[in-house]
Amino acid sequence: MPLVTSKEMFKKAYEGGYAIGAFNVNNMEIIQGITEAAKEENAPLILQVSSGARNYAKHVYLMKLIAAAI
Repeated sequence: MPLVTSKEMFKKAYEGGYAIGAFNVNNMEIIQGITEAAKEENAPLILQVSSGARNYAKHVYLMKLIAAAI
């Protein structure tokens, strides 16, 4: 799953007439479920990390999980 800028992602979505799902993530299971579903559907997605999630799981940990999932 390639990383792209939101500008590029939104341009393609606008031209293609589709929405992009944006999901708050807190742990490995949520990240895996969302990224695996997006891969199966060949769908773009935005993973978001809230301040509460950063307090719960720490920013570095969540970023490593996201990097491993994509």
